[in-house]
Amino acid sequence: MEKEEILEKSRKENKNRDIFEKEVLKEGGNIGGIAAGILATLFFILQIAAGGGINYGLYAVVFSIPSAAFTVKAVRMRRRHEIAMSVFYTVFVLALSAAHIFNLFTAPAVR
Repeated sequence: MEKEEILEKSRKENKNRDIFEKEVLKEGGNIGGIAAGILATLFFILQIAAGGGINYGLYAVVFSIPSAAFTVKAVRMRRRHEIAMSVFYTVFVLALSAAHIFNLFTAPAVR
């Protein structure tokens, strides 16, 4: 195989996306998830300190990020670890969402 054939095959496999670009996008997504977690924690603490109760919805949103990531990995890679983590995070997000919805309907109205 010639150099040009190898490069052409690589371009087709990577859909004309540079491997470095893929890594940068992946790292950006990871840092974005961390930033969302830090911001949600700050809002969570401030809401409790202000007497607004506990907002489980913030963490449902934050943990939906790794839930979605592990679900995609589980579907594509079919590894036991990714499947287990996908199930764990999805159940956790559903529990947090249920707690948030429950609090919405049972907490006294704030005006």
